[in-house]
Amino acid sequence: MISFADQVAVVTGAGRGLGRTYALELANRGAKVVVNDVGAATDGSDTGSTPAREVVAQIEAAGGTAIANSESIATPDGGAAVVDAALNNFGRVDVVINNAGILRDKTFAKMSVADFDAVADVHLRGAFCVSRPAFAAMKEQGYGRMVFTTSAAGLFGNFGQANYGAAKMGLVGLSSGIAIEGARYGITSNVIAPLARTRLTDGLLGEAGDSLDPRLVTPMVVYLASRECTLTHEIYAAGAGWYGRAFVGLTPGWLPDSGPASVEDIADHIEHIRREDGYLVPLEAPMLPPQPV
Repeated sequence: MISFADQVAVVTGAGRGLGRTYALELANRGAKVVVNDVGAATDGSDTGSTPAREVVAQIEAAGGTAIANSESIATPDGGAAVVDAALNNFGRVDVVINNAGILRDKTFAKMSVADFDAVADVHLRGAFCVSRPAFAAMKEQGYGRMVFTTSAAGLFGNFGQANYGAAKMGLVGLSSGIAIEGARYGITSNVIAPLARTRLTDGLLGEAGDSLDPRLVTPMVVYLASRECTLTHEIYAAGAGWYGRAFVGLTPGWLPDSGPASVEDIADHIEHIRREDGYLVPLEAPMLPPQPV
C-alpha cells in the first residue's frame, strides 16, 4: 500500500470538488493535511472558511490529522501563510497540490482586464505564491512532491475561456521549470489535467457529467504526490476512470539544403514542417533544433 505516513501535504482549493477528494485520500493514507480553501463562489467572490473546516472535521472523524486554512493564495503573504501553517503545525511540507481555481468565462471580445487578472491571480499567481516557499522547505529537507493542475482548456483551448486557458497553460510552464531546478534536490513536479464534475464544470458537461466523479481523478494525483513516483516534468490526464499522458513535442521539421529559407520556401515546405512522424518530447528547452529526417 502506498503510504504517506510521517508526511505533510498542502492542498489548495481543498474544501470542495477535486481538492476535497485529494485531501481525504492523502489523510486516509496517513498524511497530515493542510486543507486550504477560502470558501469562495466559483467566480472568487463571497469568501468564507466553512468548506475547509468541514473537510478537516471529516478527516478527524476518520482518525486522521488535518488543519483548516482560509488564506487567499493570490498574494505572496497568503501563499507563505499556507506553507507556514504546515511548517508551524507539523514541522515540514512534503507534498503540495496546487488545485485552487475560479472561473470568469467570457468570449474574448467581451473579456475585461479584471476577468483576466482574477483568474490568473488564483490559478497561476496563487500556485507560484504557495510553491515558492514550499520549494525552499523541500530543498532544505532534500525531498518534495509538487502537483499542478492544468486542463484541456489550457492544453488545447476552449470557447469563452481564454483567461482560464492562459492561466492553466502557464501552470505547465511553472511546473516544468520547477521540475528541472528541483531534480537535484529530490523534488519532482508534475501536472494533472482532470476532467470531473465539480462546481466549476456544473452545467457544462451535460449527461457526460454523470460518469465524471471527481474521485476517479484522485488515484492519479495521489500517485504523483507519493514517494513511489519518481517521474517528473510530465503531464497526465484523468477522467471517467481513464488515465493518459499529454505532452508538448517537437516535429523533426525541415532544414534547407543551403542558405536561409525564404517566406516562399516555408510555404512550399509547410506540410513537411508540420509532419508529426518522429516527434521528440524535450526534457528542457532545446538549444538546437531536432535533426531532420
